[in-house]
Amino acid sequence: MKLVAPQPFTFEAGERAVLLLHGFTGNSADVRMLGRFLQSKGYTCHAPIYKGHGVPPEELVHTGPEDWWQDVINAYEYLKQTHEKIAVVGLSLGGVFSLKLGYTVPVVGIVPMCAPMYIKSEQTMYEGVLAYAREYKKREGKSEEQIEREMAEFAKTPMKTLKALQQLIAEVRDHLDFIYAPVFVVQARHDDMINPDSANIIYNGVESPVKQMKWYEESGHVITLDKEKEQLHEDIYAFLESLDW
Repeated sequence: MKLVAPQPFTFEAGERAVLLLHGFTGNSADVRMLGRFLQSKGYTCHAPIYKGHGVPPEELVHTGPEDWWQDVINAYEYLKQTHEKIAVVGLSLGGVFSLKLGYTVPVVGIVPMCAPMYIKSEQTMYEGVLAYAREYKKREGKSEEQIEREMAEFAKTPMKTLKALQQLIAEVRDHLDFIYAPVFVVQARHDDMINPDSANIIYNGVESPVKQMKWYEESGHVITLDKEKEQLHEDIYAFLESLDW
């Protein structure tokens, strides 16, 4: 079965613009409901898809954080053509990128959601990639036999991306005190993908005079699709409304 590749999206609404950023091995579907909700409240939303994401996992291993950062910058520039002021909301790796944007380009506000600040071992990260690859092949409707054959091949591919990903997280963590824009730190209590203490590191590290943090007690890592998503939507909307547009 041919999977339909997810696409970047732009939901047009008002003059206020929000850049929505997905996570590592994720895609724009992870922030789509949030985008539709914010559009209904008058916010124009744009979500890119990073190179190598939303496509067969064999393509992911040949890309890295530099490629994905370029996609983020391109998405920011795309919005900048028509919108003077931009807020950024990012999930997981997208949250790391949202913080990097905060000390690289002008943004009116930042919402990092379940963004990692601790470095996982390459082995742990690699196991996550293997699980993602296997799941992708299952969704394609391939037989167990075929999946095993393809996974054996896939496991031979060196993944240089993971060291670069560790370096990116370390770099952003070291630059948190360069961030002055308002920040709303979102963290799921049942996050088993990252160390949830990352939220405290971000909250304590940024120099933003306006900052808040909220823990979602019933949610896991992909908080945008979990059981508290409606509350999350409302909280992000309230934060965006409080900004100086």
